[in-house]
Amino acid sequence: MNETYDQITINNALSWVASAAMVVGGIIPYIPQYREIKLKEDAEGFSLYVCLTLLIANTLRILFWFGKRYELPLLFQSILMIITMLVMVKLCINVRNRNQIIKSRERVFTDLDTKFFWKWTDFQSYLDFMLLFAGLGGVLMYFLVNISIFVEIVGFLAVMTEAMLGVPQFINNFRNKSTVGMSLAMVTMWAVGDTFKTCYFIQREAPIQFQICGTLQVLIDIAILMQVYIYQNSNNPRVPVRAD
Repeated sequence: MNETYDQITINNALSWVASAAMVVGGIIPYIPQYREIKLKEDAEGFSLYVCLTLLIANTLRILFWFGKRYELPLLFQSILMIITMLVMVKLCINVRNRNQIIKSRERVFTDLDTKFFWKWTDFQSYLDFMLLFAGLGGVLMYFLVNISIFVEIVGFLAVMTEAMLGVPQFINNFRNKSTVGMSLAMVTMWAVGDTFKTCYFIQREAPIQFQICGTLQVLIDIAILMQVYIYQNSNNPRVPVRAD
C-alpha cells in the first residue's frame, strides 16, 4: 500500500513538474534575446515577425480552448507567451526609436497602410491590432462555437502557425547556402523544447492538431540543425535574416 501511495505521489509530482515546464518552457529561448537587446541597445538582430507569428498562434489557441477544452497548462502557456511577445515588441520599438538618428514620420496602425503592416513606430499600434484580432476572433468563436468543423479549423491554424515559425529561417539558410548569423543556441533550444512539448502532447492525449503540428515543428528544427552541419564549410558572406 505504501509503495502504491509513494508511486502515486511521485507520478503526481512528475506531472506537476511537466505541466510547469510546459507553461514556462516556451519563453525561455527569448530570455537571452531580451537581455542581449537590453544590454546592447540594438534590436536589429531580432525580427518582430517572430512576435507576430507567436501572437497570432497563441491567440488562436486560446480561442480554440473555448470550443474544445484542452489541458489548462497549455492555455496558461499561451497566455504567458502572448505577454512575453508583447514585452519583446515593446522593448524592440523603444530601442529602435531611441536609436533613430533622424526622426522618421510616425507610422501607426490607424493609418491602415498595408506597406507598413507590423512596422509601426509605437507600441500601442501593435497592441491595438492584437486586440482587434482577438476581438473579431472571439466574436466568431462565440457565434460558431457549436460548429465542430470551425472549432477544429481554429485549433489546426493555431498550432500550424506556430509550427511554421522556423520555416523562414530554413528558407534563408537554403538560399544563402549558409547559416552564418543564425542563433544556433536558440534553434537548439527550440528543438529541445519542441521535442519535450510534442512528447507532452502525446502523453497527455492533447487534441490531434497539437500532436501533428508538434511533430512537424520538431522536424523543421532538425532540418535547420542539419543545415548547420551541411553548410559548416561554407564561406558564403551573405548573412541570413533570423525568421523574417
